[in-house]
Amino acid sequence: MQRIRLRYTKRGRLRFTSHRDFQRAFERALRRSAVPMAYSAGFTPHPKVSYANAAPTGTASEAEYLEIGLAAARDPEALRRQLDESLPPGLDITDAVEVRTSNFVERLEASEWLLRLPGVEPAEAERAAGVFLAAEAVEVQRMTKNGLRTFDARAAVAAMELLPEGSVQVGIGDDTLTQGADDVRTAAPCAILRLVVRHATPAVRPDDVLSGLRSTADLAPPVPAEVTRLAQGPLDEQTGTVTDPLALDRAAAEVGR
Repeated sequence: MQRIRLRYTKRGRLRFTSHRDFQRAFERALRRSAVPMAYSAGFTPHPKVSYANAAPTGTASEAEYLEIGLAAARDPEALRRQLDESLPPGLDITDAVEVRTSNFVERLEASEWLLRLPGVEPAEAERAAGVFLAAEAVEVQRMTKNGLRTFDARAAVAAMELLPEGSVQVGIGDDTLTQGADDVRTAAPCAILRLVVRHATPAVRPDDVLSGLRSTADLAPPVPAEVTRLAQGPLDEQTGTVTDPLALDRAAAEVGR
């Protein structure tokens, strides 16, 4: 059985797609593309598809991952193109590698996020980030399936910074995230923070960090923040950057040629 790891996106309005909705869309794409899927054993066989650390509904993402098992070998890039053509724009397959290494989920150590804060002056966002980072601990609360939990949001944050004024960081479908004095859509102030969060237990989400910014620095955007995941993978603690989790599979494939 050949296994392929895929990177996919949720862009524009499709950031509101739930994980279950994406699963259904992806399974339809597999059928349309006539992908020779491997199936589980038992009375109700299922295609061998596994997902890793999906982003919350309502969050855009450039870095979601899944793995599929094939009954017959296929070229990863050709398979990527086939599947991408069978999915709606916004749900895009952007990378594919043959599985050559184990413990992939363990390599997803952290995520890099962009927090777009409409109605917030960049200087105010920078001040709030400084207050948050200077705190030894920032306790926040979130309702979970096991009830209300309190945990430290500060411990999970590896880096937080204001992006330079005028920089265009990423275009996502109809969305272009731009740091500057004004939001071009509303003419209101708008700040963008870059955030790197370690994958911890319990998981610390961007919403938890926003709650921490509110409690420690009284930063409260007048409208909900727009959140985009740019990357997830191994964390370089020295630089506070997230690296490519598929790099080891590519390197192993080169050695095997």
